[in-house]
Amino acid sequence: MDAGSRLWEHQGRDVITGFLSQVGHEPLPPTVGRNVLGRKVLYLPGFFTYARHIVEVDGKRGLFRGLTPRLISSTLSTITRGSVKKAFPLEDMEHVSNKDDVKTSLRKVVRETSHEMMMQCVSRVVSHPLHVISMRCMVQFVGREVKYSGVFSAIGRIFKEEGILGFFVGLVPHILGDVIFLWCCNLVAHFINTYAVDDNFSQASVIRSYTKFVMGIAVSMLTYPFLLVGDLMAVNNCGLRAGLPPYAPAFTSWIHCWRYLSAQGQLFRGSSLLFRRAPIPAASFPID
Repeated sequence: MDAGSRLWEHQGRDVITGFLSQVGHEPLPPTVGRNVLGRKVLYLPGFFTYARHIVEVDGKRGLFRGLTPRLISSTLSTITRGSVKKAFPLEDMEHVSNKDDVKTSLRKVVRETSHEMMMQCVSRVVSHPLHVISMRCMVQFVGREVKYSGVFSAIGRIFKEEGILGFFVGLVPHILGDVIFLWCCNLVAHFINTYAVDDNFSQASVIRSYTKFVMGIAVSMLTYPFLLVGDLMAVNNCGLRAGLPPYAPAFTSWIHCWRYLSAQGQLFRGSSLLFRRAPIPAASFPID
């Protein structure tokens, strides 16, 4: 699976409702529901309820906060990947074939994954400054701020207040997540296709074609904390309400942020957009 099309980055995590839930902004009270076992639990408002709240507060335009820098970021990422691909064309690389022996096929997977990793890391570095701006534009909803009102003004403000490094806060966990995702997805899919799928099975080729897709979903769940930490670092201690207490302490590093979320049991906060269980502190009071 190409890291440029990672599912967990294109299923709502970069829209305002998904990001606000990541930073822990819950303006609406949880509601009582039942889980699959029939037990009563508290659920936080889902995507559509949250979106309606944003429209009520901010109008329909509120749903599109941060859209412009996000589109520019995606465009830069696509252009960069294309440029790197032209500089190091895939045609010069051997692709995995069912006729390859185990050692040969594994070597090809490693080479292809290394190529994908290089493209993704370069495109991530180039597009990350606009990603930071997009996150900050969206999170202003929390404190009703207007500090970041446009792409060019945001660039000037970040450079003035934080310097060049301000454009790359949260970059490291994003890159680590990309790298881990790529290697785990490609290698596990390769071993499944090699050892678990029998060539004598009539639908073997069909199963192999979907293995990476399925593994992409599974691995993206495991690497989601890197995305969360990276996005939180992009807005942490930048002068916006959502990046300051009580939403979060001023983190000294992304590792500090990771440890804090881990201690709070919040490493997967915002990972779901529809069925969102209320955190333990909010669910500690009786609901019967």
